[in-house]
Amino acid sequence: MKNEKKVFTLTYGCQMSERDAETITEIAGQAGYSRSEDLDTADLVIINTCCVRESAENKILGKIGELKKFKEKNPNLKIAISGCMVQQPGALERLKKRAPHVDIWAGTHNLHDFSSLLQRAERGTKVAEIWQEPKVNSESAPLAEQGKLQANVNIMYGCNNFCSYCIVPHVRGRERSRKPEEIINEIKDLVASGCREVTLLGQNVNSYGKEFLPSYDFADLLRDVDQIPHLLRIRFITSHPKDLSDKLIETVAKGDKLCEHFHLPIQSGSDLILQRMNRKYTREYYISRVREIRKLVPNASLTTDIIVGFPGESEEDFEQTLEIMRLIHYSQAFTFMFSKRSGTLAASMENQIPLDVKKRRLQRLMSVQNKESLDWRQGMIGKSYEVLVEGPSKTNPTRLTGRTRGNELVVFNGNSNLIGSLVNVRINEAGSWTLVGEIE
Repeated sequence: MKNEKKVFTLTYGCQMSERDAETITEIAGQAGYSRSEDLDTADLVIINTCCVRESAENKILGKIGELKKFKEKNPNLKIAISGCMVQQPGALERLKKRAPHVDIWAGTHNLHDFSSLLQRAERGTKVAEIWQEPKVNSESAPLAEQGKLQANVNIMYGCNNFCSYCIVPHVRGRERSRKPEEIINEIKDLVASGCREVTLLGQNVNSYGKEFLPSYDFADLLRDVDQIPHLLRIRFITSHPKDLSDKLIETVAKGDKLCEHFHLPIQSGSDLILQRMNRKYTREYYISRVREIRKLVPNASLTTDIIVGFPGESEEDFEQTLEIMRLIHYSQAFTFMFSKRSGTLAASMENQIPLDVKKRRLQRLMSVQNKESLDWRQGMIGKSYEVLVEGPSKTNPTRLTGRTRGNELVVFNGNSNLIGSLVNVRINEAGSWTLVGEIE
């Protein structure tokens, strides 16, 4: 019998947040809710939140406010707000006062208990549960959406690094690695339902397994996942530079399904700013890691994260960031202006940079990276690349789209029966963000 109840889910933030939202939505599905893309017809609305930047938080607060009119129109509508924004110390009471129309508040540590929260809300009870610490068993069997071509798989939770600008350790807790057999079994189940590409997720995947005895690290996990039959590709995110070992780079170089793409956030090219950020590596150490990648995986693409306008950043510090971007030739960079996050060390640092200076630096940074991205992709013209066909192009549904092993987006002509398969595509045109090619 077709489900009558509908759930509409909205997600903000990183891939970890997207994966959490998927888990909650699947739990709602088990409770009798079918997915809907129409907010107007929803019986349950889930918003999984992010608090990394103030701009994201403001957008989320605006959306939560908008839901009040939907609640007035349909008093039976249940509204659930979950994730990092809710988990922030002291945030819950402030949010509850601001949005009394919300039925369920859940943090990051008790998402797997969402079924019981939903049952209580359906009985008319307002529910607000924020676990201050994760419970071991709560993360042993996360739910994944079945039947997708690509899937995100958590391999660990939390972070121990305490970068001075980052709220994540305060809302995600300390690092906890999932058991290898749980991860591998989850991926096998996904593959059996049609998945062909997985992205292994962690705040710092390079520190996976540090608590295991006998020793078993992230490179060991990659090696074992690489052996799973019928899986075509393996990606991972995010790698902290300080923990990027030679063993890991060698494992990617030797792997069959391990994609030659490293997302390696540098955040700044200045040693002084890196020290203030508490990144625990120097500019030269980072460059040495890139050299090792280029030596062992010469065709690898590198992407990064960069923050401009960190407290105390001088023009010289900023120029050093531009210099390292030109030196390394990233295929893509995710660039941000520094945003104060209450509860982090950087929020109270002296020498905060004026907004107009941050905006100007961000524009210069993006201009440099746009050129680097264009140069990188133009260097691909005339060459053939393996592409996993993902589906119709979002901008031109008559064409197909897919990604190279280096995570570059390619648009090309082809039949829809190719979706889910690997094809070789010759690149004919290149822009800063997209490639155009033809199947060979």
